[in-house]
Amino acid sequence: MLYKLGLKGYLAISKLRIVAVLNLVAITSLLAASKGNVSSWDVAFLLLAGSMASMGSSALNHYYDKDIDVLMLRTSKRPIPSGIMRAGNALIYGLSMSIASVVIAVFTLNMMAAFFIALGILFYVLIYTVWLKRRHTSNIVIGGFAGSCASYAGWATATGSLDPLGFLVGLIVFLWTPTHFWCLSIVGREEYANARVPMLPVLVGDKRAAMYILVNTIVLVPYSIAVAFLGLGLVYLIASIVAGMMLLHYNLRLVRNTSKEVAWRTYKLSSPYLAIIFIALMLDSIYYYPLPILASLP
Repeated sequence: MLYKLGLKGYLAISKLRIVAVLNLVAITSLLAASKGNVSSWDVAFLLLAGSMASMGSSALNHYYDKDIDVLMLRTSKRPIPSGIMRAGNALIYGLSMSIASVVIAVFTLNMMAAFFIALGILFYVLIYTVWLKRRHTSNIVIGGFAGSCASYAGWATATGSLDPLGFLVGLIVFLWTPTHFWCLSIVGREEYANARVPMLPVLVGDKRAAMYILVNTIVLVPYSIAVAFLGLGLVYLIASIVAGMMLLHYNLRLVRNTSKEVAWRTYKLSSPYLAIIFIALMLDSIYYYPLPILASLP
């Protein structure tokens, strides 16, 4: 029935897993910035606007990448290349959802939150998909800022602005994205090469790519831990250390063994890492347990 109604195709181009991750980042940032003192309407409308923005952006990504999706086994069964959906329908859906998300944010959240929702769409669709993805290996590095915008939108929903802590928290997503996506790029290296998409493993090989992933994670983990000393507490500190050590362990395994199986496991693990970090951020802001070193300061 879903197939006949075309709903299956629309759900597929909406990339609901990405929607779930970005919503988690946005809502936990909202609750952290407000210390849990937020209205249910703010939560509901942030979920609505954020979901629509992510779904619309993903649909536009499917529309623009329809020519290279045919060339890769992993993406050849997507709705447009497989013939389930017309490209024009994906374009209309993507534009409508993206525009509507910003309009809803303007009228139900605030201008700053709407700005970051719009900026996230801009970075994912124009900066990453249209400009960088097929041109430069920095594609996913710079494009990863779109994920940070989800955190910024949540923070701005609570505060109406973006303070230094909110900015630094959002950068965790930016630093996390290369570690996450380069692992997937190792898994699909041959397919990206066939489609002439310059993902890092295509240009430098799996072994060097694994080293770059490790270096990126060595930057990410201490950074995420250091954020705890900017006004967060013990729950976040412990969670960031434990999750960080777990991610580093798997990255080291990938350096020693760059097989697709290990790369896929590392890729799958990196999503829970981000979830743990932001859930801990939220819990620490609501149920604050000060760090001993900070509590002793005058």
